[in-house]
Amino acid sequence: MAKLTGKAIFALAILFCINLLNFFDRTLFGALAEPIRKEFQMSDAALGLLGTAFTLFYAVVGLPLGYLSDRWSRTRLIAIGTAVWSALTAASGIAQSYTQLFLARLGVGMGEATCAPAGQSLVGDLFPPAQRARAMSVFMLGIPGGIFFAYLAGGTLGSLLGWRAVFLLAGIPGLALATLAWTLREPVRGAAEATVRQAGAARRASALDVLKMPTMWWIILSGVFHNFNMYAINSFLTPFLQRFHAVSLRDANNIAAISAGAMGAIGLLAGGWLADTISARDRSRRMLVAAYSMALAVPCVFVALSQPRGATLTFMAFMSVGTTAMYVYYPTVYSAIQDVIAPHLRGTAVAVYFCAMYVLGASLGPVGTGILSDYFARQAMFAAGATTMNESFKASGLHTAMYAIPVLAGLASVVLFAATASMKRHAASAPARAGSGVRDGQPSP
Repeated sequence: MAKLTGKAIFALAILFCINLLNFFDRTLFGALAEPIRKEFQMSDAALGLLGTAFTLFYAVVGLPLGYLSDRWSRTRLIAIGTAVWSALTAASGIAQSYTQLFLARLGVGMGEATCAPAGQSLVGDLFPPAQRARAMSVFMLGIPGGIFFAYLAGGTLGSLLGWRAVFLLAGIPGLALATLAWTLREPVRGAAEATVRQAGAARRASALDVLKMPTMWWIILSGVFHNFNMYAINSFLTPFLQRFHAVSLRDANNIAAISAGAMGAIGLLAGGWLADTISARDRSRRMLVAAYSMALAVPCVFVALSQPRGATLTFMAFMSVGTTAMYVYYPTVYSAIQDVIAPHLRGTAVAVYFCAMYVLGASLGPVGTGILSDYFARQAMFAAGATTMNESFKASGLHTAMYAIPVLAGLASVVLFAATASMKRHAASAPARAGSGVRDGQPSP
């Protein structure tokens, strides 16, 4: 096992903090969704549209930024993006209309689109393949960490200061992290690979080569289902708890912080460790860990949603296990991308993956759940013989809409098993590809 340098560990620590802030700022909107909805008198569909617009813009802008991250300084790109999204997070706190809030969220998406392709590409060059899933799991700890602190801050500070003040305060840490990122040294691309020759292959390959790889299609499809769920949870978990279980803003966010945030760290760390441990001889086993974990999440989330009103402790227990299992997806699948993609294409590959799964999945999570919620709320109103919508019907509608989450988790599990089989076929045909000069759609080294 290669010895890690202090510079690599320091760089990973900075990347972790930036990724944490990335998910803090995007989750904060969901943590404060109910007071925002009531102030601007929005439907759930309009509320979800804000999240969808953010995600779509994030995905579209991410493609050229992924291309840029393969050709320019990744550390500088991350530094600029962090400063931009932090400033626009603060701007969200002074929005005076739905349109202004909409535009501010678009800007946050543009800045945050720099983080994933450049950050994951850096991790791939800072750590060798045998340690990559664990390093990726540390980087991805920013997801549950950011979500945990967003819910905690949204509940505590939102109750004391109001939602606008929380957004204003949230913009401050990003400037300090942007400065630190600017000082990081850019590593040589492919420096952590087994040989320099492997790392320097196929300089003329393009994003089209990424889409020639069958495994990447399965990975993208799994991301569609998984990220629909994660963005639906981040957008509507707190409103669901407030409406259906009738808890306060602070209590709802505390429950969400634990069940959707803190517990995810266990899934990331355990998933990264297990994936590296069992995949020394067969890299496809990383994907197998993700498939079984996603299958475990299905009954856990279903049982959590099936709890009666007021049973928040039981809900939190089952939801915590479900989201822990769902978080295994990140270190396993994201490190698998690094396994099948050549070093000089990793930023582009991550950007292609993110664009596809965000446009087809994550962007639909908030608005799709909102539309379902509004539909089922109207059905509840009609069933009761009422003619006026009220909060009770909205609670019932959102509760029913949330059942889409375990259904899609089941589909994601099936797709991940298919991705495992694809990786096995890829590995079995490696000698033939090496002889012909092609590696799953790209020239071999």
